[in-house]
Amino acid sequence: MIQFLQPEWLWLLALLPLVLLLRGRRGPVAAIEFSDVGLAREVARKSRSRIGSWLWLFPVLAGALMIVGLARPQRAHSRTEVTANGIDIMLALDVSGSMQALDFLVDGQRVNRIEVVKSVVSRFIEERPSDRIGLIAFAAAPYLVSPLTLDHDWLQQNLERVSTAAANDDGTAIGSAIAASVNRLRTTNAKSKIVVLLTDGMNNTGKISPIAAAEAAKAMGVKIYTIGVGVRGMAPIPVRDQAGHVHLIMDKVDVDEQTLQTVASTTGGTFYRATDTDSLGKIYEQINRLETTARTVQKFEHQEELYSWALIPSAAFFGFGLLLQNTRFRRLP
Repeated sequence: MIQFLQPEWLWLLALLPLVLLLRGRRGPVAAIEFSDVGLAREVARKSRSRIGSWLWLFPVLAGALMIVGLARPQRAHSRTEVTANGIDIMLALDVSGSMQALDFLVDGQRVNRIEVVKSVVSRFIEERPSDRIGLIAFAAAPYLVSPLTLDHDWLQQNLERVSTAAANDDGTAIGSAIAASVNRLRTTNAKSKIVVLLTDGMNNTGKISPIAAAEAAKAMGVKIYTIGVGVRGMAPIPVRDQAGHVHLIMDKVDVDEQTLQTVASTTGGTFYRATDTDSLGKIYEQINRLETTARTVQKFEHQEELYSWALIPSAAFFGFGLLLQNTRFRRLP
């Protein structure tokens, strides 16, 4: 980008047309009069005379370039560096059998909980490109889906493959899921470490209680946000009979809100309750706003002076014009 440091000099360019007008005005009275201009006409036909008639352009061009040079043209070279101090985030998703419950609506169609959760979590990942994010799924026991990574495309692919647990692995080990998530954050050097745990049930298995796991998280400086999903009471859940046919049954579902609240408050986090698709999306949006990534912006600028590109040609035009006027195209009195 080219800019002028002293652009007020450019107003002088408006005077150049006046110079041209003054040059074309009527000259003084002739000192010698001829009865026949034939001789002058013959001289005017000579090529040297025709070229010499353009010599007045050299000082005009020289003046224009000199004015541009005085205006100090500059070219700006800028570079911006953004350093992001990201947050390490572990996402813990409940994949127990109850996550198949069809109590969420998308465009008026019933959709099971796990598919809605995966969709919302995917958007959450997209909105945090500077953070390392990992994923743990849990039912009767937690398992690692993705370690902490900045390769969010790979993380999204692994998220898409997450599915609910088989019947023989069913259960909800909330405490173990918290412990596994905190263990992944334990050795990182991030300034902020958080766990976002989502479940639709109650802790009914595992070797560690959710409260004990929360105390360990607090000791390690890990903040936990807990989300309870699903309607209260009865929910339609698909089951497969011995013949392989799928039937919907109404079954009682419940979320241990008190435990999730205690886990969140112990670590400085927040407990949220999502009973539909919209509320679940807003919860992740709120967490996204609360846990902002600090960015340091450094801007470097260098100004390259370009006045020589105008002044040097200006001097060349002016000198060349003088040279021609006093040598080859010298005018006699």
